[in-house]
Amino acid sequence: MIQVQDILSKIEKQINSTQLEQTFSKQWEILEIKDGVALVSGLEDVMFSEIVEFENWAKWLVLDLLPDQVGILILGKGEWLKNGQLVKSTWQVFSIPVGDAYLGRVLDALGTPIDGKGDITTTTVLPIEKVAPGVITRKSVTVPLATWIKAIDTMVPIGRGQRELIIWDRQTGKTTIAIDTILNQKGNDVYCVYVAIGQKESKTRRIVELLQEKWAMEYTIVVSSSANSPAILQYIAPYVWCTLGEHFMNKGKDALIIYDDLSKHAVAYRELSLLLKRPPGREAFPWDVFYLHSRLLERAARLNSDFGWGSLTALPIVETMDSDVSAYIPTNVISITDGQIFLETELFNSGIKPAINVGLSVSRVGGSAQTKIMKKIAWTLRLELATFRELASFAQFASDLDISTQQKIEKGKRLVEILKQTNNSPIPFYKQVVLVYAGIKWYLDTMDIQKIEHLEHNIYGKMDTSYKSLADSIVEKQELTPEIEQQIQQLIQETIKEI
Repeated sequence: MIQVQDILSKIEKQINSTQLEQTFSKQWEILEIKDGVALVSGLEDVMFSEIVEFENWAKWLVLDLLPDQVGILILGKGEWLKNGQLVKSTWQVFSIPVGDAYLGRVLDALGTPIDGKGDITTTTVLPIEKVAPGVITRKSVTVPLATWIKAIDTMVPIGRGQRELIIWDRQTGKTTIAIDTILNQKGNDVYCVYVAIGQKESKTRRIVELLQEKWAMEYTIVVSSSANSPAILQYIAPYVWCTLGEHFMNKGKDALIIYDDLSKHAVAYRELSLLLKRPPGREAFPWDVFYLHSRLLERAARLNSDFGWGSLTALPIVETMDSDVSAYIPTNVISITDGQIFLETELFNSGIKPAINVGLSVSRVGGSAQTKIMKKIAWTLRLELATFRELASFAQFASDLDISTQQKIEKGKRLVEILKQTNNSPIPFYKQVVLVYAGIKWYLDTMDIQKIEHLEHNIYGKMDTSYKSLADSIVEKQELTPEIEQQIQQLIQETIKEI
């Protein structure tokens, strides 16, 4: 009879003599591949957004996790791939190097320089997918992000840390507003990132030339994921460069990032989702398209004092079709952002630029992102312009109008005139204050509309010369004191007499 002790002793010897080879790298097999998307089997514990390697060290990105297979996106060319080849896990999430060395450069979606100025060297690395700052770490938006665009700073103010959507049909000036905002950050200690998603390369080239001409590239980064780029690069670009904006924010600095535009970003994601065999929903977009943009835009914030007072302001752009703001992507992004700047084709075609629709545009931060003097002077401007639009449309069908209505219409025409602004012509807020004061306080009601532009230039000229002390007082105090108001009135009356 065999003793139990002898059996246990033999088992122990067998275990001790066995050579166990351990591998810490899972290997999977490609089941199907097409258009830069691969379906891989054999996966058990991969992470979302993990980087995996093919046999020749090509990099792939994990996007889709299913019980029996994984959807992987190739970051590069994959014509040589075929079914049955092996993929290896790296246990690392997709991360990018970040730092000030990127300023002044033109890059592709993955950070490779395309401006011919050489490689970029930096040591800090951050993951592209990150949880947005929580409520405890945030501070309310109270510091203005001065665009120096009269119609925006007076009626739809933007604050540092805000998410303000720019939306309407093509060729209405959406990108122009965004680029002017970048140009006007010169000297304001705001780092800017412009992400072109699905845009023509010629358009991006013109933007870079303009930024270089205006000496704005020294604080700006331009990213081009053109219409010719694969859908994976158009999808990944906003997340990659939002990470760089967060780097500035975490260092206690202010950053501005522009996504031009998220409608093309959603189309690229729809293409990838259909290749991954996800079930299509409304307008053939996948079910998680809302999360696609919410997890991106929620990363814009202003941090409190414990985290350095840094901020990341987002200006996403969405293009509508035939002015349909009720489409799937526009309604999603509208519900995520803190306000919207609606443009209008008719205003643009009639020469009113920027063509901002006052009735629809809104900033949920409101006067909190304005200086006290601007808030006090311009608080009725939006209401009076909206009233003028209604009365003007009504007056087309009325043969006789009372005196009060005629006065409001004439005043509205002059308010529209003072808010016109050409491209690349920034107006500092202290000059905006004086001009808006003249329009709100009825100083321009008896003046010929054709002379208002001349009046505006004269006011600005005097504030740079004989009334320089008034400009300095407005900048320093930022309040409408009796002394400042008296000087503003004196300046306006003096200028009107000279015309």
